[in-house]
Amino acid sequence: MNITILSVGKLKEKYLIQGIDEYVKRLNPYAKVTITEVPDEKAPENLSEADKLEVKQKEGQRLLNKINKDSYVITLEIEGKQLTSDKLAKKFDDLATYGNSHITFIIGGSLGLSEAVLSRSDFALSFSKLTFPHQLMRLMLVEQVYRSFKILRGEPYHK
Repeated sequence: MNITILSVGKLKEKYLIQGIDEYVKRLNPYAKVTITEVPDEKAPENLSEADKLEVKQKEGQRLLNKINKDSYVITLEIEGKQLTSDKLAKKFDDLATYGNSHITFIIGGSLGLSEAVLSRSDFALSFSKLTFPHQLMRLMLVEQVYRSFKILRGEPYHK
């Protein structure tokens, strides 16, 4: 299986980079994982609604340009469907069973995802009703992808 994680913004925090690298390394026997960053737009705190929309549209176009046309797209959204780790693993299994060998996860920037990206989504996934920094979300996502593969193979997961 090929998994792409598309994310807005450059990851700078060393501890997050190290954690992500560790899980990507652990995923090597199960899947090919690619992480692609697209530049974020500068978004000061006092943006108008029109300016926020423009920022999301620009970031959204950058994300859309990176999506493989044959990929099954999962967007991370607060309003998406919340799954247990077992159900996320089952989702991977179902996707593989029905010929979806490439999955693209999309993590938006600080203002979220554009309507165009949301329209391209095949499945909206929520990790929680809480808001997380998009940089931290990358680590949480790659850990859950790894956990899913361990569950599917009935292998123990070190706690």
